[in-house]
Amino acid sequence: MAFYNYITNNVAIKVVYYGMGLSGKTTNLRYIYQKLDPSSRGDLLCLESDNDRTFFFDLLPISAGLIDGFKIHFQLMTVPGQVYYDASRKSVLKNADGIVFVADSQTQLLDGNLDCFDGLRRNLQDLKIDMNTFPIVFQYNKRDLEDLIPVETFNNLLNPKKLPYFEASAINGMGVFETLRAIAELTIPPVRERIQAEKKEAEDAVQEDDRELEKEASAKTLQEVTQQIEQALGEIKMSAPSRMTDTQVIRVKMKSEKDIAKELERLSLDYISRKKQDSS
Repeated sequence: MAFYNYITNNVAIKVVYYGMGLSGKTTNLRYIYQKLDPSSRGDLLCLESDNDRTFFFDLLPISAGLIDGFKIHFQLMTVPGQVYYDASRKSVLKNADGIVFVADSQTQLLDGNLDCFDGLRRNLQDLKIDMNTFPIVFQYNKRDLEDLIPVETFNNLLNPKKLPYFEASAINGMGVFETLRAIAELTIPPVRERIQAEKKEAEDAVQEDDRELEKEASAKTLQEVTQQIEQALGEIKMSAPSRMTDTQVIRVKMKSEKDIAKELERLSLDYISRKKQDSS
């Protein structure tokens, strides 16, 4: 569920990159971070305990005032890849608005991808999230290597509903921003609907003619959102593909997995609580 702040008019949309260890989740975040202008993103953080680590950073690719005056921010994060961190994965998934499932395309890792996806299914069930309606985008990573799992096999086993999917080589940038654009377009409409529903409740006295004008303006707003996503991400995509270089990461030591979960929530709430001029 997106975090809303009605004082600063900020909304934080949480997107989780989920997949088995070394599938390329962190590589996606590092590449996105490198290609964005510093004014369009926050720091790349690594929250880590003795046994665990979670990468997190804020992404602001959309200009202010897109949805009824609300600024939309994306917060991208990864889950720990190793299977014995399943409890931590579930903690990171809590309050998520969308998921990017990053699959490793190497043939010998097919079973690992399937096991990881089954774990995702179980975690979503435990969190009372309906996987059939939840925004999910698939990324079939490492397509630059040899001896690969066919895309058709991935779709048959992981994605029979034919949700958005992309072939990728995250280390070279191929498919990274296409994946990001797709999950952005899936997660923005529910946020828009909630904002407009709450606005409608607060303005029940508005005349019918005015309501029609609002609907027309809202439709235009959604179109503008889509266009600005395309423009913002498209401009960045022009510099891709190029091989990723070293990225500066701020590492924050935490005492436990529970502390990591609390810190993630604090970061989300703190970010959207900043004054309007700080998030412009």
